[in-house]
Amino acid sequence: MAGTTSDAGKSALVAGICRVLARRGVRVAPFKAQNMSNNSVVTPDGGEIGRAQAMQAHACGLAPSTAFNPVLLKPGSDRSSQVVVLGRVDGTVSARSYYDRKAALLDVVVDTLTDLRRRYDVVVCEGAGSPAEINLRGSDIANMGLAQAADLPVVVVGDIDRGGVLAHLFGTLAVLDAADQARIAGFVINKFRGDPGLLAPGLDQLRALTGRPTLGVVPWADGLWLDAEDSLSVVSDGVLGRPAPPHGDAWLRVAVVRFPRISNATDAEALACEPGVAVRYVTEASRLADADLVVLPGSKSTVADLAWLRRTGLADAVAAHARAGRPVLGICGGYQMLGRRIADPHGVETGDAVGLGLLDLEVEFDVDKHLGNPTGTAWGEPVRGYEIHHGRVVRSGDPGLVGPEGSERGHVWGTHWHGLLENDGFRRRLLERVGRAGFVAAPDTCFADERERQLDLLGDLVEQHVDTCTLEHVISHGAGPDLPTVTSGLAGSRP
Repeated sequence: MAGTTSDAGKSALVAGICRVLARRGVRVAPFKAQNMSNNSVVTPDGGEIGRAQAMQAHACGLAPSTAFNPVLLKPGSDRSSQVVVLGRVDGTVSARSYYDRKAALLDVVVDTLTDLRRRYDVVVCEGAGSPAEINLRGSDIANMGLAQAADLPVVVVGDIDRGGVLAHLFGTLAVLDAADQARIAGFVINKFRGDPGLLAPGLDQLRALTGRPTLGVVPWADGLWLDAEDSLSVVSDGVLGRPAPPHGDAWLRVAVVRFPRISNATDAEALACEPGVAVRYVTEASRLADADLVVLPGSKSTVADLAWLRRTGLADAVAAHARAGRPVLGICGGYQMLGRRIADPHGVETGDAVGLGLLDLEVEFDVDKHLGNPTGTAWGEPVRGYEIHHGRVVRSGDPGLVGPEGSERGHVWGTHWHGLLENDGFRRRLLERVGRAGFVAAPDTCFADERERQLDLLGDLVEQHVDTCTLEHVISHGAGPDLPTVTSGLAGSRP
């Protein structure tokens, strides 16, 4: 499954297809050769993969595995990324230096996919970005380069909500060479809202121009918002999810600071599943004025994002919020910012930094990244989570929130654990401690059930709006012979 753009819906449609096949008793697994995301999870065997592949694994009824995402790029700036290979950090690269590593990584990717194909009936692969980035085709390991190396048929997904989808689909095909075009079996249009009758002539013309069918038109679904991975999906200054009405007389308002290098932004999604809780990502200090709870989430560049927090005035606003006795929660990088000092003796980031001083905490960056799936107890509730961080707590004068990797001081709380808010009992205790007058925490919200509902919705959308018979034929037999090559993108041209 390739896409005309980032955020075209590849991840969601792969999850939906996986869900459909799993329902039918097919042994199915997801695969993304190369992902670029700071939204990751830790697998049961202690490796790191993109969160979207973990979500797709759940759709298959599987535990996350490093085999589902063998190469993960985690951007630390606009020009450099940390490289994670088979779950483990393997250096930092620039865009140009990474180009030279791709040949060796293609072998890793193909070997991993080959092993998955031995173990499962079907592997549904997700591309990265767009296959039409012809300037990168020579070193591609995630789109047509993977399709050629592993002999895969390709379906291209386009996002109609952004406009121009027919041109995007046609153009994506047209810029590819003949060998790559021969692997494109058809198209899927995603996020459609409107009159299908008005779209139908365009799909007929697209088939006439390309010789390829549109396998489905998937409608816009307001209920889909969990586990968004792409940076374009993270709302800026907007409400997250579709909050249900409150159980009491008042809404509880949560402001999540959207750092430039925010990581694991999905930590806040469990809060947004709660009735009466309005979660908003914010990028300016004025948005904190009426917040009941401020959350500082994770960051891939903690020191740089702390400097940004100060430049924007958000640091002063967070401090004022805490001084007024109003709750603040820091997670991972956000937790580190709440302390007194961040030391960087090995140059992991950009040097030492003075924290906000809201917790009696000192953190030091280690060269090695700490990964884990810890369990414990917090506020009397059993909890589990996952850890992905270079920072180590070297001194803390505050009581631990969940063991030594967490702190609490009055209404300021911090933890290195991602996923902590997905624990239903702990999340309810947090909402009760925030304590807005008139707000009543729901007694029965189950985050795991909500995730299952969304995965089932994805499966339903695929079953109802995609030609699964043709899709299964493509899976079993490939793109088919004698598909025409589009030789020109000029108006009026024909294959």
